[in-house]
Amino acid sequence: MNDVQPRGDRRRSLAALASALALAGCVTVGPDYAAPAQNPPAQWHAPLTGGLDPAGADAATLATWWRRFGDGGLDRLVEGAVAANRDLQQARARVREARARRGLAQADLYPGASASAGVTRSGSNAPASPTALTRSGTLYSAGFDASWELDIFGGGRRATEAAQAELEGAEAELRDVLVTLCAEVAGNYVGLRTQQARLATAEANLEAQIQTWQLAKDRHELGAATRLAADQALYNLESTRAQIPPLKGAIEQSRARLAVLLGAAPGTLAAELAAVAPIPVTPERVAVGIPAEALRQRPDVRAQERRLAAQTARIGVATADLYPKLSLLGSIGLEALAPGRLFTSQAITRQIGASGGWTLFDAGRVRSNIAVQTALQEQALAAYESTLLKALEEVENALVAYAREQERRDALRAAVDAARRAADLARERYAAGITDFQAVLDAQRSLLTLEDQLAASTGQVATNLVSLYKALGGGWVPGPEAAAAPAP
Repeated sequence: MNDVQPRGDRRRSLAALASALALAGCVTVGPDYAAPAQNPPAQWHAPLTGGLDPAGADAATLATWWRRFGDGGLDRLVEGAVAANRDLQQARARVREARARRGLAQADLYPGASASAGVTRSGSNAPASPTALTRSGTLYSAGFDASWELDIFGGGRRATEAAQAELEGAEAELRDVLVTLCAEVAGNYVGLRTQQARLATAEANLEAQIQTWQLAKDRHELGAATRLAADQALYNLESTRAQIPPLKGAIEQSRARLAVLLGAAPGTLAAELAAVAPIPVTPERVAVGIPAEALRQRPDVRAQERRLAAQTARIGVATADLYPKLSLLGSIGLEALAPGRLFTSQAITRQIGASGGWTLFDAGRVRSNIAVQTALQEQALAAYESTLLKALEEVENALVAYAREQERRDALRAAVDAARRAADLARERYAAGITDFQAVLDAQRSLLTLEDQLAASTGQVATNLVSLYKALGGGWVPGPEAAAAPAP
C-alpha cells in the first residue's frame, strides 16, 4: 500500500519544520570571546643608543631585515631556506590540516543526504505440505534519504568557531617558524664569518710569532740571548697553533648547520661557503618602534591568542551537551513490482519526521567536561599573558645587548691599535738588545687575545642585531597571503 500522507498532516509537518528551522541558530551557549587587553608600556625601558631609533620600521624592511646587512651570500641562503627548509614545510602542512579540519566542522552544520536503489527477489516453498504453492516476486526500489541535526544551542557553531581560531593559530605558527628560520640562518652565517675572522687572526699572529721565535733562536745561537727566550717563543707560537683546529672545526659545523637549514645534507654547501668573507656590517640606524608595535608584529603572540580563542569556543561546545538535541528526518522513495511501474505516482513513498533526545542523568559527566574546558581556557589565558611578557623581555634584552656590545667592540678596537704598537716596539727593542724577551712575549700574547676578542665582538654585534630583529618579529610578510607566500 502506498504511504500517502493527508494534506493536513503535511501542512502540520511543514509548520513543525519551519518552527525548527527558526529555532536553529537563535541560541549560542557558552562565553563569547573577546581578546584580552595587552597594555604594553608606552616606551622601551632600555636606552636606545648605538644607532637604535624609536621610529617604527616599515613592514617591507622588517619582513626582509637581513638585506640590511648588504651581504649577497646571506640573502641567497635565506631565500634557499625559505624555499626548502623541512620545518617550514611541516608548518605549511599543518596550516592545510587546520583548514581541512575547519571544513569538517562546517560540514556538521548542514544536512546529510544519501540515495539508494535496489532489486529484491523473494520466494517461499513449504515442503511439509504437498499442496503448498511456491510464491516468488521481485521488488524494485529507489530512494533518497536526508537527515539534519539542528544546531539549536550553538554547539556546532562553537566547534566551527574553534576550528577557525585553530586555523588562524596555525597560520601564525607558520609565520613564527619563518621568523625563527630567518634568524637561525643569519645567526649561523654570522657565526661562520666570525670563526673565519678569528682563524685569520690566529694564523696572522702565528706567522708573526714564528718570526719572533726565529729571532730569539738566532740570538741564542749567536750567544746574545739565553735558550729560555727561544723556548718561550716556541711555546707561545705552539699555543697559538693549538687554537686553530677548534676554529676550523667550528667553521665546518656552521657550514653543516646551514646546509641542513636549507634542506640539504651536511657538506652540500662546503664549496659555496669555502671562500672567506668579512663579517656582515650592521647598519648605522635600526628602527625599533614601540612595544605595542612589536607585540602586533610577533606571530607567537598572535598564535597564543588564537589558542585562547579556540579554547573559549570549546567551552560552548561542551555546554551545548546540557541541552536537548533535535534532528529532522525525511525520505522519498519509489517501490514497484515491475520496472515499468517504478516511476508512476502509485509507486511513490514518503516520510518526514523529527527526533529528539536529552540526557537526563550522566553522573555529572557533561558538567565535568565543562569544568575541564574552562580550566584549559584559564591555562591558555595564562600562557598568552606569559607570552606577552616574554616577548617584551626578549626585545628589551636584545636592545641592551646590541647597544652594549657596540661599546665593547669600540673599546677593543682602541685596545688592538695600542697592542699592535706595543708589540712592534717590544720586538724592535728586543732585536736591538735594549729589553728582554718577556716584554715581547707579553705584547704578542696581549695582541692575539685582543684581536681575537675584537673579531668575536664584531661578530657578536651582528648576532645581537639578528636577535633583535627576531625579537621584533621580523621575517614574514604581513597580509592575507603571508602564510602562503613567505618573505623572499
